[in-house]
Parts: sequence; C-alpha cells; structure tokens
Amino acid sequence: MTTSPKPRKRQFDLIAFDWDGTLFDSTAIITRSIQLAVGDVGGTVPSDHEASYVIGLGLMQALAHAAPDVPQDKYPELGERYKYHYMRHQNDISLFKGVLPMLDDLRGRGHLLAVATGKSRKGLDEVLHAVELKGVFHASRTADETAGKPHPRMLHELMAELGVAPERVLMIGDTTHDLQLALNAGCASVGVSYGAHEPAAFDALSPRFIAHSVAELHAWLLDHA
Repeated sequence: MTTSPKPRKRQFDLIAFDWDGTLFDSTAIITRSIQLAVGDVGGTVPSDHEASYVIGLGLMQALAHAAPDVPQDKYPELGERYKYHYMRHQNDISLFKGVLPMLDDLRGRGHLLAVATGKSRKGLDEVLHAVELKGVFHASRTADETAGKPHPRMLHELMAELGVAPERVLMIGDTTHDLQLALNAGCASVGVSYGAHEPAAFDALSPRFIAHSVAELHAWLLDHA
C-alpha cells in the first residue's frame, strides 16, 4: 500500500511581488516613456540602461534620477508627459506567460499574496482590473501611499496588515531596489533576471534564488517557498 507524500511545510506565509518587470511585461514601455518625457521637457534623454535602472522607484523619484539636468520646476510637466506616453501604450502590455497559473498554485497552497510596487495606487488599480486579477492578491502597497523603494515601510505595512513576521515573508522583484527593500525590511528575496536590471548586480543583495523565467520562478516557489 502506497501513501501520499506529506504536504511540504510552508517556509513563507506571505509572498510579495513587484509588479512591472516581475509579473507584468512593461519594462520596454516604461523605459521608452521615460525617454520621451525627458526629451519633451528639454532634458538629456537617458540611455536605455539609465532609464530602465529607475524602474521600481516612485514616479517622481525615478524621473528625477533619470533626468538630473531637468530643473525641479519642470518636474510636474515631466510627470505629466511620462503619464501621457505610458497611457498611449498601456494596453500593449501584458502579464508574462505563466504568471496566472503560478499565482493560482501559490494561493492553493495557502500563501498570502501581495503587490509591493513603485506604481501609483490609481495605476495599479487600473491594471489589476484590466487583467482580471481582482481578488488574487490579499493586499498591496504603492509608492504614492507609502515610502518608495528601497525604504522598508512598504513591506512593513503589508506585514502589519496581514499579521506576518519578517522571517515569513519573501519579496520577489526584477530590480536591486526590490532586493534592497527586502533586506531593509528583514525579509528574504528572490530576483528575476527577465526584467529591468542585470542580474549580476543581485548577488550583493543575497537573494535566495535568481529565476530566468516565470517557469523557473514557479518551480522554485513550489519546491522552496
């Protein structure tokens, strides 16, 4: 008589995901929108590397970093031009293949799921509705309603809301800002290499794993989370 294997104990109760470049395939559109916005206000257009580096930060923090020669009195216009270019292409963007089955599996195993993103609340709510993800996540935090990455406040608020200790939290993201956020909050992290930042920069931030595809991430989480 054979017996079924015992269910694997969860190592992490809460799994927090970055959005852009981790679950949502938006890196190229964000990079181009930053470049176009900076050009619109007369700044030096950042390279692809410079523009993609700031993905994950709050909008104005990101634009200020990507456009250091744009005076502060032009920041409101810079922000509006970014939103204009992004909105023109937001429907071109989609979830990475395999994200929905991964999230379904994680919920089925009893994990709490959250989003910790540099997007605005309005922007996140719109995209969650557009891709029919309402109800998938137990909680979320955006950069405009708390401190931007890598300040730990975003994760601290999620932990307090959901009643989870730092050692039971895993943060997953595609940038060094995400992994530094996890370190600052006392949480473990996993990096993904298919987003905005080169994975060579991840090692110094001690991620548990670096996934090169959603399929790799899914498999690792089922085995280790």
